[in-house]
Amino acid sequence: MADDAAALDNPGYLTPERVMIRDLARDFTHAEVLPVANRLDPQKADMPRELIEKMGDLGFFGILIPQELGGLGLGAFEYCLVAEELARGWMSVASIIARGNSFYRSIPGEGPEREAKIRAMAQGRYLGAASLSEPSTGSDLSSVSCLARREGDEWVITGSKYWCTFADGADFISVLCRIDPRGDGGGSGTVSVSVEKPKGELPTGCTGAPIPKIGYFGWKTWELRFDQVRAPARKTEYASGEGEGRAARSVAFGLSLARAHTAARSIGLAQGALEDAMAYAKERVQFGQPISDFQAIRFKIATMATEIQAARQLMHHVCNEIDAGRAGRIETSMVKLFAAEMAERVTSEALQILGGAGYTTLHAVERYWRDARLTKIFEGTSEIQQRIIADALLGKPTIRGSN
Repeated sequence: MADDAAALDNPGYLTPERVMIRDLARDFTHAEVLPVANRLDPQKADMPRELIEKMGDLGFFGILIPQELGGLGLGAFEYCLVAEELARGWMSVASIIARGNSFYRSIPGEGPEREAKIRAMAQGRYLGAASLSEPSTGSDLSSVSCLARREGDEWVITGSKYWCTFADGADFISVLCRIDPRGDGGGSGTVSVSVEKPKGELPTGCTGAPIPKIGYFGWKTWELRFDQVRAPARKTEYASGEGEGRAARSVAFGLSLARAHTAARSIGLAQGALEDAMAYAKERVQFGQPISDFQAIRFKIATMATEIQAARQLMHHVCNEIDAGRAGRIETSMVKLFAAEMAERVTSEALQILGGAGYTTLHAVERYWRDARLTKIFEGTSEIQQRIIADALLGKPTIRGSN
């Protein structure tokens, strides 16, 4: 049986180099992340800065950053391997690495100054936050109403934003805005403006409050109000050189990697729940025998493990396609949809195996369950993924308004 489990753990995609970085993340999670998460998540407390610094020392923030800029120069595959392992400890820790890997292209500045910031980002010392959604805008980013007005060499931002995680801890916030027709920037489209600020504070002219969440603890998620917030206009704001007015399109493209990342986090949560449920089932004795002897429990665990492995293999395939430049929206939507739905089922079953003990904060399974529920919502809801997949397979609906 042990040999069978080992075979599942070493499929063809896992080269020795990938196994090395996965095991590095796995060991770090068990030694550093899990103890912190078990202690701080019940308190709804933020992850300590020391933990972030240790992750930076291991290179986790620079997996996707080119080597010539201080990163590891690896791909989506390695990025998601690390994220899966970190999520087995605490999903917020698996998420914060995106504030380096996925943000280095939007770092404000030019020349040597910008390169120095990228190198600091690869070490976890200069991180970003994304401010995309609004109180009335979620999945449809093209309809944002927060305005950016061009005044000479500056953008002036006014409007409200919602769901900005790490707004306080980041060194800059990338704010998706509609271009104000009254400014010099034209009258259509969107722009993503990078607003620098001191770590631990909100930008000057920006006020906000943490949103009271039911999970995803370890850092704060903010509602923000920008009131004439000024930021220099820089080339990095016109994503991928496409020009002004196309930021929403660039953000949508970046969501492909984010969806693979969400799949990895979902799998990590499910794996953590499975391992905890197995350990509990072997220890919990009822009717004179461990509950792991009961067929009902054994079949639950067998099904949970199968679903996790199916999601993991799909994620490996999609990451391989991303790195080869072949992945489309349908593949990344499929893996995000499948893994997120799987994670909710598996973590719920794990909680059921623990019974009453699972419904306490004394065991991590309730944390996995709460955080898994979020994976069906952020980076595009499950329903949005289904729409993307259906449109790719069937074409757009023939009757207007069917979506």
